[in-house]
Amino acid sequence: MTVKYTPDHEWVRLEADGTATVGITTHAQDALGDVVFVELPEVGRSYAAKDAAGVVESVKAAADVYMPLSGEIVAGNDALVADPSLANSDPQGAGWFFRMRPSDAAQFDELLDEAAYQKLLAGA
Repeated sequence: MTVKYTPDHEWVRLEADGTATVGITTHAQDALGDVVFVELPEVGRSYAAKDAAGVVESVKAAADVYMPLSGEIVAGNDALVADPSLANSDPQGAGWFFRMRPSDAAQFDELLDEAAYQKLLAGA
């Protein structure tokens, strides 16, 4: 599966069924510190790319989680709500935030690949 990144430090992975899984990057988790609360977007709601769709709170700060692509939310990670520390221990795996059905798959191509994301981090 191909993973892409946003300049706001979300990752997005296209799944075989046409949905996309979204979470925060390891860099975002490191910057936030220990995540203690997450608020996920409402299933069935549609968002435009770059809309704030959720919230992540840590012992240091709170931050919005942005939509990397336009589309409809099809699932939230209830395990993450029950145990926000999953965002600390496995931010790009079990700590995913939501799944969505993109309305414009071409937007995926506009996101950063691994090399471009690492270059962004190096310049930060």
